[in-house]
Amino acid sequence: MAELVVIRHGQAAFGQDNYDVLSDLGRTQARAAGTWLRGMDWVPDRLISGTLERQRDTLTEMGFAGDIEEHAGLNEYDFGDLLRARFAGDVPDLVRGDRKTHFRTLRDTVFLWQDDAIEGPSETWGEFTSRVEDARRFATDTASKRVLMVSSGGVIGQLVAASLGAPASQMMQLNLQIKNSAITRFVFSGDLFSLSEFNATPHFATPETAALLSYS
Repeated sequence: MAELVVIRHGQAAFGQDNYDVLSDLGRTQARAAGTWLRGMDWVPDRLISGTLERQRDTLTEMGFAGDIEEHAGLNEYDFGDLLRARFAGDVPDLVRGDRKTHFRTLRDTVFLWQDDAIEGPSETWGEFTSRVEDARRFATDTASKRVLMVSSGGVIGQLVAASLGAPASQMMQLNLQIKNSAITRFVFSGDLFSLSEFNATPHFATPETAALLSYS
């Protein structure tokens, strides 16, 4: 049985013009995840990232040797595009500036997207789930026994929901729980693909590292 370990990227630049940049905390989180995996004698024999800067940099900061493969199917859905489509380009200031409102709107907007109730998004819900499945097949069509992959919360939520046969809405409930640099683990063999661990952060489980925890 082989393992696929999926890491959510470290903390990015929430609230800034360019979200796709790791913060200093995000880089520290990524290094902590890599250190913990090595301490458990878990060293990957295949490295995969999405094409987003925050994903690639997280994998680099984790410090494992080897070439990094990229798959765009691991990139996060474009929430900014979904907002512009939902609000016809006139996104309320409160959605942009208030953290609680932002995440409540994120959840509700994704539910509408899943129901094909948003007109004109650049990517449909069906296209998103198809590319995530393509990325999963890419990662597991391998002779490697330990695959390390860095992605984002929505993709990880979809991977977990699909592996459990859960309804589409469950993807978003999972998405909102996933911590920066959290570890989600699957086992795979042939057509078998099963969840074995979700959203774990043992690298933050001491008094010294607890302050590293973040969600966005």
